[in-house]
Amino acid sequence: MASSNSQRRIEQVHADLRDKPRTWLVTGAAGFIGSHLVENLLQLGQTVTGMDDYSTGQPRNLAEVQALVTPAQWARFEFIEGDIRDLAMCTRACARKEFVLHHAALGSVPLSIADPLRTHTVNVQGTLHILQAARDCGVRRVVYASSSAVYGDQPGESMREDLLGRPLSPYAASKWMNEIDAEVFGRCYA
Repeated sequence: MASSNSQRRIEQVHADLRDKPRTWLVTGAAGFIGSHLVENLLQLGQTVTGMDDYSTGQPRNLAEVQALVTPAQWARFEFIEGDIRDLAMCTRACARKEFVLHHAALGSVPLSIADPLRTHTVNVQGTLHILQAARDCGVRRVVYASSSAVYGDQPGESMREDLLGRPLSPYAASKWMNEIDAEVFGRCYA
């Protein structure tokens, strides 16, 4: 029963989006998840801006999206090659957007151990720039993609959102800080 209710809810959301197109920013748009979000939004008739600096994303992911959508759908896509550590670039990307799906990050535990400063500036400072730019541009909602790494060394087989362990890497700490910043921005500016 729950499965059919979930499916009906998804179909209703899709119908609502098709009936009333919105404007979206997808950060990390050239990554695996980001490019799939771009594809689905375009197929639902949305206007999408993608932002990526190609540090971990791949141009071929966006080329695959272009091959999977119609020319009319692709015409509603704008790409900004930019770094979320650049506040002016984030502000430009957030301008005239209703929603931001924030997936840009350095998502590597080994890289974070080797270069914790870079991980921090990209993940924490960059996310703060996205939150600030979204607030300043009047974005209705920012959806932030966190990581199970924030659960750290939580005991037990399954993770619980209300129980956080100690972060085990600079990457985990950066994602946890982003959750805190997103929660604070939601309380202070929503």
